[in-house]
Amino acid sequence: LLYPCWLNFKGHRDTVTSIDFNCNMKQIVTGAMDSCVMIWNLKPQMRAYRFVGHKDAVMSVQFSPSGRLVASASRDKTVRLWVPGVKGESTVFRAHTGTVRSINFSSDGQSLVTASDDKTVKVWTVHRQKFLFSLCQHINWVRCAKFSPDGRLIVSASDDRTVKIWDKNSRECIHSFCEHSGFVNCADFHPSGTCIAAGGTDNTVKVWDIRTNKLLQHYQVHSAVVNSLSFHSSGNYLITASNDSTLKILDLVEGRLLYTLHGHQGPATCVAFSRTGDHFASGGSDEQVMLWRTNFDGTDYREVLRLLALKILDSQLGFLPLKLKTGLKTQLTITHRDLTLTLEGLWLISDYLQSIK
Repeated sequence: LLYPCWLNFKGHRDTVTSIDFNCNMKQIVTGAMDSCVMIWNLKPQMRAYRFVGHKDAVMSVQFSPSGRLVASASRDKTVRLWVPGVKGESTVFRAHTGTVRSINFSSDGQSLVTASDDKTVKVWTVHRQKFLFSLCQHINWVRCAKFSPDGRLIVSASDDRTVKIWDKNSRECIHSFCEHSGFVNCADFHPSGTCIAAGGTDNTVKVWDIRTNKLLQHYQVHSAVVNSLSFHSSGNYLITASNDSTLKILDLVEGRLLYTLHGHQGPATCVAFSRTGDHFASGGSDEQVMLWRTNFDGTDYREVLRLLALKILDSQLGFLPLKLKTGLKTQLTITHRDLTLTLEGLWLISDYLQSIK
């Protein structure tokens, strides 16, 4: 089931740059160009918390695996660790000499990795709150750095047009992927740890097998810069956010675009699946945080048609609940004013679907 825009949060005063779910599925955390970190409770009646401390834009945020800490990275060149339940309490980490673009916890919660405009990737210890070492082979700004699921490897993405794989223990670069023709904004490991995906200013998303260093998949589905991506916990899907204002869900098993979602009024700047994959959240330059429900085990397409007809005729199509069966050759496009759903070339639904009863 795919329920577009389950919840919508407003509170940031500038572009939302980063988003993540707490493992308890009760909260999401966001960072924004307004220099604030915000924690949103998924029960609408509960208040949101605003954390102020950074002196410039917050570029990246993440909950620790336990959910008891939040890490943030900023244009003020610092990293902060926050206790979500204690307003304003944070520890400051300093070592970078440029904007810190990305922050990521290791799966055991013991380490942090950061990426910066100072062209370095840095690794930190959480419990000792200390800088450990730098990885220094990029020759331009580093936009993103992530740990592998087992914590042994690090992937980094840079404006030098490369994606690099590092061995954390030896601190050496194992391989550089050079297939992108523009800056690389985002990268992440597949849940299996055997593949990586990256997206960038060449508008493409690429997937590599890091065991063979071979390019597995190449997606040219966006019409503008790819800002963010996230793997579904099953490993079967990848979601992306772009300056073309859309989110796209890619079916990695079939190697095709599955859904295109329109919701943000301007660039979609960040997106993340929840740990369980039941939800995903997105942020944009429109200052909005949008929460979506997912379940890729859909129902029969006849039910899809019936729901679409009723909803469109009744409400003239805003955001509406849709059910999709992924086994069908399905492409879904949702906009504010029209919708087209193609099922193996058999059906075409557009505008008001007045022929459907």
